[in-house]
Amino acid sequence: MTLHRSLVFFFLFLSCFSLSSWALPLCSDSRAPSEVNSTLSFCPYKGKTCCNSMEDSSLMKQFQAMNISDKGCASVVKSILCAKCDPFSSDLFRDNSDQQSVPILCNSTSSANSTEDFCSETWETCQNVSISGSLFAASLQGRAGAPANNNASKLADVWQSKTDFCSAFGGASSNETVCFSGEPVALTDNDTTPDKPPSGLCLEKIGNGSYLNMVPHPDGSNRAFFSTQPGIVFLAGIPDQDSGGVLDVDPSSPFVDLTDEIHFDTEFGMMGMAFHPKFAQNGRYFASFNCDKSKWPGCTGRCSCNSDVNCDPSKLTPDSGSQPCQFQTVIAEYTANGTSSDPSKAKNAKPTEVRRIFTMGLPFTSHHAGQILFGPDGYLYFMMGDGGGGADPYNFSQNKKSLLGKIMRLDVDNIPSASEISKMGLWGNYSIPKDNPFREDKELEPEIWAIGLRNPWRCSFDSSRPSYFMCADVGQDTYEEVDLITKGGNYGWRVYEGPDLFQPEASPGGNTSIKSLNPIFPVMGYNHSEVDSSGKSASITGGYFYRSETDPCIAGMYVYADLYGNGVWAGIETPANSGNFVTNRTTFSCAGDSPMKCSDSPGTSGLSLGYVFSFGEDNNKDIYLLTSNGVYRVVRPSRCNLTCSKENSTAARRKPGPSSSPSSSPSSCYKHINGFHGSFVVLFVSLSLILLGLLN
Repeated sequence: MTLHRSLVFFFLFLSCFSLSSWALPLCSDSRAPSEVNSTLSFCPYKGKTCCNSMEDSSLMKQFQAMNISDKGCASVVKSILCAKCDPFSSDLFRDNSDQQSVPILCNSTSSANSTEDFCSETWETCQNVSISGSLFAASLQGRAGAPANNNASKLADVWQSKTDFCSAFGGASSNETVCFSGEPVALTDNDTTPDKPPSGLCLEKIGNGSYLNMVPHPDGSNRAFFSTQPGIVFLAGIPDQDSGGVLDVDPSSPFVDLTDEIHFDTEFGMMGMAFHPKFAQNGRYFASFNCDKSKWPGCTGRCSCNSDVNCDPSKLTPDSGSQPCQFQTVIAEYTANGTSSDPSKAKNAKPTEVRRIFTMGLPFTSHHAGQILFGPDGYLYFMMGDGGGGADPYNFSQNKKSLLGKIMRLDVDNIPSASEISKMGLWGNYSIPKDNPFREDKELEPEIWAIGLRNPWRCSFDSSRPSYFMCADVGQDTYEEVDLITKGGNYGWRVYEGPDLFQPEASPGGNTSIKSLNPIFPVMGYNHSEVDSSGKSASITGGYFYRSETDPCIAGMYVYADLYGNGVWAGIETPANSGNFVTNRTTFSCAGDSPMKCSDSPGTSGLSLGYVFSFGEDNNKDIYLLTSNGVYRVVRPSRCNLTCSKENSTAARRKPGPSSSPSSSPSSCYKHINGFHGSFVVLFVSLSLILLGLLN
C-alpha cells in the first residue's frame, strides 16, 4: 500500500460546519489553491490558499478603506472578505457572479440540519455600524431581497430586517453545498470513504471486439457506442447484469464508418469520440482522429512546430520516414440527423463531415493522445500529448504558446464567422469559453485549460462529483501518474516526471526553470518497477470513479490499470474530499458463469486481459475494460467467490430501459459476436500499436 500525497490540496482542521460530499478545494476562478510558505499577512490562511501576497494586501486595503470602528463588526467583515482566500471559495461563491463579494453565509433558517447561524451573527453584530463602501450592497444583483437603500452605510439602513438580509446572503451546508461560518472551511470526519481495499475485481467477458473508445448513449438507455482504432463505430445493446447476455452488436452494420478519412497505422487512428449532451435532440457527434496530408486533401492544418513556439519545421529530423506535420490531429463534427426522424433512434449515420472543429499538424509520430469528452459544463475537452520526439525535446508541454502537452477546453456551440476565426488565429470552428484561464494568464493560448502533460491517456469526470476531473498521464522512464485536473494547472512535465525531477538528454527547444513552476503533483500512480522487473514495459490507462451499485466494496474508488495488463489499481481518497489517495493494486478474475470464455494467461489458470486499451462507463455507471482480448465488465464479487460484506446477492438488480427506446431521464451530470470485428491483420496491427510504443 502506497500513500500518494497530493500537493494539489490543503485543508485546515478547524471547527466549522458539515462539508458537502462532493466539494473540492477549488478557487472561485476555478483554479486549484496554491501553496504559500507562511500564513498570509492579513487573512488567516496558510498552506494551500486561493490568495497570493498581492491579493492578500489588496483585501487588507479594501478592509482599511471601510473604516469600521466597532471591533466586533470589523472582525466579522474581515473574515467575510478573507473568504475569497478559502481553498473552497469556488463553492462559497457559487453564484459565480463578478458582483458577488459575499460568500454564502451559514443560516440556520435555511436548513433544519444547520448548526451554524453566521448570517444572523453578522446582522446582529454589524446592523448599526457604519461601513464605508459596504460589500453587502455590491453583490446583490440577481439575488433575493432587494435593499431598501443602496447608498446607506449601515445594514439596518440598507435592509429592512434580518430576514431580508439573510434571504439575500444566507444559505446552509447540505449534501451538495457548503456555507461560510466565519472560519476557514474544514473537512468533517463522518465521510463514506471506503475503509479497506477490495478483495479483488470480478469480471465477465461480454464481447470479443477490440475497441479504443466506449461512450454511453446520451438518451440514458442501455446502449453504448464503441469505436475501433481504424475508425469504425458500432452501436451496441448492453446486457443487464446477471442476465448471461453479451453485447448486442451487428459487425456488418456499423453506426458509421470513418475509415476513408482516418490514417490508421501503429501510432495513428481514431483516438476519441464524443456525443453532444443534447444528441437526442440535435444528433451532433464528434470524432478525434489522425490524417495523412500526403494522402488526403482534407488534412490541411497548420503545423504545431512554428515561429510562435520558436520551432522551425525544416530543422526537425524526419520521424519514421515521415516529414514534420505530415500527420495531423483532427476533431470533426458529424450528424445522425437525416437517418432517423429522432436522432436517439438512429442506428446509423452518414460519414460526411458537417464541420471541421480542429486540425493541427504533429511534429513527430507519437504522443498525440486525442481523447475528447464533454464536461459537465457543456464544453468539449481535448487531450493532447507533447508530440513525441523522445522526452519532448522542444519543451512543447511547458510552452504556453503551444497546444502540445495540454488539455484544451472548446466551445462548439457558438461558432464564429470565418473572418473572426482567422482574426483570432483559431485552429478551426470553435469559440473560446470566457472563463478559460488565459483571462488570468495572458501568456496562455486561449484554448488551454491545463499544461505540463506528456501523453494523457484516458480522462474522466466523476459522475457524482463533477469537479473531480481525473487524467492518467503516461510516463517517460520511471513513473506513471494520475492527475486531478484543475483550471490553469501545471502538471510538471518535462521538468518533472511524476513527483521526481526529470533531466532530458537533449533540449534543442530549451528548458523551463524549476523556480518558475508551481507544479501540481500526481494524486496516484506507480513506478515502472512495480509492473515490470526491467522497469521498461509500463504505460498507464486511466479509468473512472466506481459509482455503480453492482460491487459495493469498490464504491467510490478510482479504478485504473496498466496498458500491458500487468496490474489494476483502486484508489481510495483518504479522508474524503482531501485530494489524498491511498492506492491498492488489486487482483482480478473471471466469473465462473461468464457468458463468454475469458482468456487465460499462458501457463496459468489466471485471467489474461491482454492489453488494456481503455475503460468505459455505461448509463448505470457500471465499468468496462476495453482490452485486446475483448470487452470485460465488473460484476458482483460473489460471482468470483470474492468476499464483500456489503453485497446482497439476492437483491434485485437494476433493470435499465429497453435498448430500442430512450430512458425517461438521461444522466443528471453526464448480437453476440462469435469473431473479431476486423480481420486478423487489423488485430495484429492493433497489438503492434502497443508494442511499438503508441503510449510510451
